[in-house]
Amino acid sequence: MSTIEFFLAGTLSAATIFLLAALGELVAEKSGVLNLGVEGMMAVSAAVGFVVTFESGSHLLGFAVAGAAGVLVSLVFAVISISFLANQVASGLAVGIFGLGLSALIGRDYESRTIAATEGIAIPFLSELPLLGPILFQQNIVVYLTFALALCIGLTFKYTRLGLAIRSTGENPHAAQALGFPVFLIRYCAVAFGGLLAGFAGAYASTIYTPLWADGMIAGRGWIAVALVVFGTWKTGRIAFGAILFGMVSLGELIAQSMGARIPSQLLSSLPYIVTIVVLAMISTNTARMRLHAPFSLGETFDGVGPR
Repeated sequence: MSTIEFFLAGTLSAATIFLLAALGELVAEKSGVLNLGVEGMMAVSAAVGFVVTFESGSHLLGFAVAGAAGVLVSLVFAVISISFLANQVASGLAVGIFGLGLSALIGRDYESRTIAATEGIAIPFLSELPLLGPILFQQNIVVYLTFALALCIGLTFKYTRLGLAIRSTGENPHAAQALGFPVFLIRYCAVAFGGLLAGFAGAYASTIYTPLWADGMIAGRGWIAVALVVFGTWKTGRIAFGAILFGMVSLGELIAQSMGARIPSQLLSSLPYIVTIVVLAMISTNTARMRLHAPFSLGETFDGVGPR
């Protein structure tokens, strides 16, 4: 595989981590819940997924348990913010910090251990195409499923009653309740779904993308996923494009080093976060566009009582 093929193929693999977590956060935010604990959920799930895969030898089991771990951590946030009406920003930050500490505890005895990564799936005939074959048609199955999931979520929001219920809950929970939608249940399910995808993202990071455990390996990807939702103005297609862009930037460090570029590694490692800050600053200048697509009641608590 040439350098350019490795770079482009690796971009899709790196983008999968961002896209999985961002899709989960998108669903949560569409329901009106701002969950800033994505980083902690991913960290816990990465540790759990690695430990289960290391001990059992089954990536499928590792993903399943990691997804369950992500759901459990997300439900802690949901109970605090939805049932007890705590501030969503503060609750998300607290759960995120808790998740980072818990992941270090879970993975303490597995530091620097490795597991065998799964092979990509070579699609017959298509994988043999020049240039496009190695890039698009020899990826891990999780990559294909993630981009298919992005399409499904986009169509669900646009064409289904379920999508309407979630969007209505995020726009005006009081009106949604008056229409008969179970607002609390919808928000709980949306947050849990976000935790599930964050769990899968963490498991993918620790068992497939980089099949080893190291404390802090999520390294801010959860925060980038949250930023991606804003970057994509709450639109699935734009979020997928943003994930590919950030995947490309995050992989640029390895490519630059392999080509012998004399750039400090610290600067290369910080590039994804620099790009995140620059992009968010640019988007924030257009407040009209952000208000057009952002859920109107995002971050607001809902107590089930009509507006006073």
